[in-house]
Amino acid sequence: MRRAFAIGLLSALAAFGAAADTYPQRPITMVVPFAAGGPTDVIARIVAEPMSQVLGQQVVIENVTGAGGTTGITRASQASPDGYTIMMGHMGTHGAAPALFKGLKYDPAKSFDPIGLAAGTPIVIVAKKAMPAQDLKGFIEGLKAGGASINQAHAGVGSVSHSTGVLFDSIVGAKPTLVVYRGTGPALNDLMAGQVDFMTDQIVNVAPQIAGGTIKAYAIATPERSPSLPDVPTTKEAGLPDYEVSAWNAVFAPKGLPVDVRTKLVAALDAALKDPGAKRRILELGGTVPKDAEAGPDALQKLVEREVARWTPVLRSAVDANP
Repeated sequence: MRRAFAIGLLSALAAFGAAADTYPQRPITMVVPFAAGGPTDVIARIVAEPMSQVLGQQVVIENVTGAGGTTGITRASQASPDGYTIMMGHMGTHGAAPALFKGLKYDPAKSFDPIGLAAGTPIVIVAKKAMPAQDLKGFIEGLKAGGASINQAHAGVGSVSHSTGVLFDSIVGAKPTLVVYRGTGPALNDLMAGQVDFMTDQIVNVAPQIAGGTIKAYAIATPERSPSLPDVPTTKEAGLPDYEVSAWNAVFAPKGLPVDVRTKLVAALDAALKDPGAKRRILELGGTVPKDAEAGPDALQKLVEREVARWTPVLRSAVDANP
């Protein structure tokens, strides 16, 4: 019986190794935990196409929405770690979520095998067109003086606009009234209509409106100006150097991937980000492509750990203040 068991075990291991060697043998699902057309979905589709070409199998996008992205990430984290389910997470799902959602069913730093950073999407401080302040300093002065009479829009708890907005408020010492929307689209529509006063959001969401003059941009929260918005100063230039934040997107897999499978996924993502077409599309949206030092699983793991440490005290304080 022991001999039969040993033979069976060796056969299973051999089959497992062969499967890893021939991976992938069928399409791969990339779970995007937000609605189609949003910035995370757009980045996912940009990298999925060249990844498919490298892997020789289609990377299929599946949008699973809810709870600030944590519904989709939770589902994907529980999938078999065989390389056929991966996910596109971001700063909210893998940085802010532990502070915002009680009973979160995954640990951003422990429940996944990181594949790599896909893109950065800088944050821009924007306001309604009629906002009287002409620069960030004047805007902050008015914001602090106005207190609860100033309305700040965001796309729901756990969204990028919510987390980055709370961080902004904590740094400048402002206490505006938070107005919650079911997504960035409705929030931005009301901002353009002057129904709310300001918000912080990803450049890919607001760049067209800024360029069109329907909203006002005070600063971009990056060390350098964006080629997409060359006239918008950085927060450092505008006098708020402590506010630097990017809503990065990254690819993760369930914990426990075979080494060979993980290596192939890492190589496919790396090739996708070097693809001229994909790179151009990310940059045209105002996003950033990871530098060599930011690429790969190890760099992503460290980024997640830093982000959880950064966001937890800020957001828990905000939640406690607004139960």
